[in-house]
Amino acid sequence: MTSTSETAVRLTQYAHGGGCACKIPPGELEDMLGPLTRTRAAAGDTPLLVGAATGDDAAVVALPTPPGAAAQALVSTADFFTPVVDDPYDWGRIAAANALSDVYAMGGRPVLAVNLLAWPRDVLPFELAREVLRGGLDVATEAGCHVGGGHSVDDPEPKYGMAVTGLADPARLLRNDAGRPGVPLSLTKPLGLGVLNNRHKATGERFEQAVATMTALNRDAATAALDAGAVCATDVTGFGLLGHLHKLARASSVTAVLDTAAVPYLDGAREAVRDGYVSGGTRRNLEWVAPHTDFGDTDADTRLLLADAQTSGGLLVAGEVPGAPVIGELVARGPYSVVLR
Repeated sequence: MTSTSETAVRLTQYAHGGGCACKIPPGELEDMLGPLTRTRAAAGDTPLLVGAATGDDAAVVALPTPPGAAAQALVSTADFFTPVVDDPYDWGRIAAANALSDVYAMGGRPVLAVNLLAWPRDVLPFELAREVLRGGLDVATEAGCHVGGGHSVDDPEPKYGMAVTGLADPARLLRNDAGRPGVPLSLTKPLGLGVLNNRHKATGERFEQAVATMTALNRDAATAALDAGAVCATDVTGFGLLGHLHKLARASSVTAVLDTAAVPYLDGAREAVRDGYVSGGTRRNLEWVAPHTDFGDTDADTRLLLADAQTSGGLLVAGEVPGAPVIGELVARGPYSVVLR
């Protein structure tokens, strides 16, 4: 299951956090953005279909449609973070899969990406940076997405990710504000990535099951969700399952009831929580959702896992996705946005 990393340079030791756990906490982010999230009309003939107001995974604009042509929408996103694993090639693969996921989470198809690289040029050799970029290129190629250059800066802390542009059918978007009561909830990847990554950062142990999960594209899950008629989804990343579930339920004006026994976890995740490998980002996630969540009798370790800051996690879909466990349902809005059973 695990092995000691043989990477000569431990990239995770050059970062204060790791992966999506280094996001600005959701409560602080919302306070900062405040009125900036309101939608503003812009000149031109590309109506904004999804903006910042609902906290969705990407922005979407409708493209001009010539007579007789199929309608298309442009999907735009950017995502980057500090090293989540020590292996530079794997970090590049994970960061690319994570950035591409935002397009899949909207029901789109990524077509073009540009690299975003911050590198401590006097500290870490460029050979490692090349491996990071190679990993990103390989995953983008797997996704059928071009990589057309990018932007780099000299930075004391290494960071990598991508800005991604995709296309979608505006009539078949997956939005986080389209949830309706009576619809089941499916989760397409297991939880526990955050605690396993934190254990890796602390000990150097390598968790192949975590790397395989993080580098897996959400392409097939998005296609399956669309084919099943889903209209509401989000991906589970730095705010944890509870944080993203709260955002989805709030945007859709519903309550999400979660069956905690049905939620899948990676091997070793519970042991990592038991042994104390919980990031500060995960604890901040739990603090943020606490006023909006009825925890019932859920134990403390399970609460932490449900709030675990994921990196390149799966899709949370309002609807049944073949092969993915059903972990709950949406019901009429109650006093809480999330209820644990």
